[in-house]
Amino acid sequence: MTKAGEPTNIEELKTKIKRLNSKAGQMKMDLHDIAEGLPTDNDKLMGVAEATYKIYCQLAELKQQLKQLEKSK
Repeated sequence: MTKAGEPTNIEELKTKIKRLNSKAGQMKMDLHDIAEGLPTDNDKLMGVAEATYKIYCQLAELKQQLKQLEKSK
């Protein structure tokens, strides 16, 4: 059973992964930029790092869901 708001078919899931992957890449670049500017933006570092970590965890979870859906097909 899927949670509310979760994609239910393979194509929806692939689309969501593609969008999230793009966002995750941008966040990774933002984190890199902040790290290069240290110690100037050290107040932003933890927030951006946490958000980047969370999006990559979400991406890993969606990829696992996709793998399970493709197996059960």
